Amino acid sequence: MDDSEAAGAAEESATRARRRLPSRRSALIAGASALGVAGFAVGTATNTLPFGESIQRLLGTASSGPTGQLGATRVERVWSAARGREVDLLIMLPAKSPQKNLPMSLLLHGLHGSARKAPPTGLQRQLSNDVTRRAVPPYGFVAVDGGDNYWHQVRPGDDPMAMLLEEVPRWLRERGLGGSEGLPFACTGISMGGFGAFLYSRRRAERRQPVRAIAAIAPALMTSWQEMSKRKAFRDAADWASMDPLKNLTATRDIPTGLWCGTEDSFIGGVRRFATEARPLVVHTGHGKHGDAFNRTAVPGVVGFLGKYVPSSTA
Repeated sequence: MDDSEAAGAAEESATRARRRLPSRRSALIAGASALGVAGFAVGTATNTLPFGESIQRLLGTASSGPTGQLGATRVERVWSAARGREVDLLIMLPAKSPQKNLPMSLLLHGLHGSARKAPPTGLQRQLSNDVTRRAVPPYGFVAVDGGDNYWHQVRPGDDPMAMLLEEVPRWLRERGLGGSEGLPFACTGISMGGFGAFLYSRRRAERRQPVRAIAAIAPALMTSWQEMSKRKAFRDAADWASMDPLKNLTATRDIPTGLWCGTEDSFIGGVRRFATEARPLVVHTGHGKHGDAFNRTAVPGVVGFLGKYVPSSTA
């Protein structure tokens, strides 16, 4: 082998070696992935990611807010005497260390839902980012398991409305949230939870403790007893009529209200009727069917709308 052939062979060998070496970026991704696997259990348990923001961004877990601050969502099991069972209590906070007496909005889930399933996609991120950049004052959400009974007592010994009115404030006070009385300043609901949001707000008004705002996403506002009777949540048409938001418009008329609903949603007829007759402050209808694909598009508007009614002090 002459000198030129030897030089060529050496260069080819070096090239193969370089190809076998990982790039700095691939090494960083591999290391970050390992950290993510090792730290996932810790982060889930403590709501704290155990690595720096640069690694978080690489893994796609960092907040896009100016400071990259992540909020916190906590779930506990608590005993509800009103429902006669243990329920999940979900608390969504805009920061891991929120202010004392942080104002809270109820978040009511839909049919066949639960506290864990109540938040629409993107709610935690939107809330944290908007609070971080001071687009809205700090506040949080609280959700509980309410069953499939349209947020009122259907069977003896299971009264989700009593849980909302009597027990949720105590649970919030015990955790230093919601002010001295632990009363949610607003109520947010999705589907069946939208129906429940109007009913809860009506009950609060009857107690002379009105909420400051109602935000309803695709609320289950049905226009016929034939359709509502399929839910088996009311004794008869009269029982439903006594609680139906469409038949009790004056009960919440003085409360600032926002409505969001997809135009292909089966509840759009009732939502449009409510909008025409009650004239809520915000009505947003856009392309979409009933479900999270539309609900997530409502999240920025809901967070901003509620932010206008956060009390300045809950001490």
